[in-house]
Amino acid sequence: MRIIVCGAGQVGTSIARQLSMEDNDITVIDQSPELISKISNTLDVKARVGFASHPTMLEEVDAENADMIIAVTLSDEVNMVACQVAHSLFNVPTKIARIRNQNYLHPEWKHLYRHDHLPIDYIISPEIEVARAVIHRLHVPGAVDTIPFSEGKIKVVGIRCTLDCPMINMQLERIKTRLFDVGVFMMGVMRDDEFIMADEESELLENDEVYFSCDSKYISAAMEIFGHEEREARRIIIIGGGNIGLFLAEYIEAEEPDVKVKLIELGKERAEYVAERLHKTTVINGDALSQEILDEANVAAAETVIAVSNDDEVNILSSLLSKRFGCQRVVTLVNNAVSYSPLISSLGIDVAINPREITVSSVLQHIRKGRILSVHSICKGKAEIIEAEAVESSAVVGKSLGELSLPKGIVIGTISRGDEVILPDENTVVKTGDRIIILSQANMVKQVEKIFSVKFEFF
Repeated sequence: MRIIVCGAGQVGTSIARQLSMEDNDITVIDQSPELISKISNTLDVKARVGFASHPTMLEEVDAENADMIIAVTLSDEVNMVACQVAHSLFNVPTKIARIRNQNYLHPEWKHLYRHDHLPIDYIISPEIEVARAVIHRLHVPGAVDTIPFSEGKIKVVGIRCTLDCPMINMQLERIKTRLFDVGVFMMGVMRDDEFIMADEESELLENDEVYFSCDSKYISAAMEIFGHEEREARRIIIIGGGNIGLFLAEYIEAEEPDVKVKLIELGKERAEYVAERLHKTTVINGDALSQEILDEANVAAAETVIAVSNDDEVNILSSLLSKRFGCQRVVTLVNNAVSYSPLISSLGIDVAINPREITVSSVLQHIRKGRILSVHSICKGKAEIIEAEAVESSAVVGKSLGELSLPKGIVIGTISRGDEVILPDENTVVKTGDRIIILSQANMVKQVEKIFSVKFEFF
């Protein structure tokens, strides 16, 4: 496929890297010569310095023959205009835009993005996606990653193993068998920068991140096996009253009425605006790095602190101060994950939220069309978790998993069949309508397409 990526920042670069690994023809456009030079030297893509929304620029990169444009520059307006130009002048079939300003996203304005107005097929809102990711993690305390599938019937969970984990130094295959016996499928392990499949001959080590899938009803039991018996938080402090913090507080007020929330916001005008929008949340105007403000918020009694300001240093330091003053658990937004990720676990941060990885997953979900229902990039892009539907014409329907002879690097975790959640073995036969949760190493995604006969079509 021919794909134009507008923007060579962290998200644009990650998308270009992921798609170029799958033998797509990728062109990246950015105004920054430095970013374009960097991407040219590290990725097998075409890279051009220019203004992504200018018709002459899109003409130069052969937009007329492109299958898709993905606009993820820092400017919402540039992203929207790039999609408009791509549609009106070059008839690009699929247009995806990242839009951050919530003024553009009010439900009453949704008709704005019709093809006869501003033709954008899929809108990605990083702030809303990040807030939802935080919410998923709050529902599974102790998890570093939580991804719901099949309308929430199945969850894929990532947990970090500490010395308290009873399975430390146990063989991965033995752990996989033990979990299978209680309805949990172990998919793989993230160790440093390497993703290890669960059937490899290796032992579970301290600080490994284990990914497993299971029926959502069994999540608590699965967490207990790994030594996690935390309860969902009833007292929460949110640091940062931006779009993410406000969305989180509004969600908790609406969906979790028994949870007490306090929100700390540095800017006076923003704090006043947030206080007007919220009804039960206590809003504190002050610096989250101040002990006086943290004392006022009673951080010592908080079960979870969620630091989601737009400053990584504030998020990290306020999280560490909160734990020092007695908070049980911290969830921390880290934009510059490349620089800070090696420090996160050693500093004592329980959950680090990587907005780039979340945004890339949102984009991939719209790229992997056909019968692909959901896609999530995990482990710094080393692997993808895919939810696919088995259609009647699919080559997998009527075959057992043993007959499929899945290559190394691809595993089927869980199957949703109607109201039933199935933990499959090699004798399980795939039926029409099955929703199949697949873990694939990044370089094996094309094999998933081939094996499951799910065409990643572009509309």
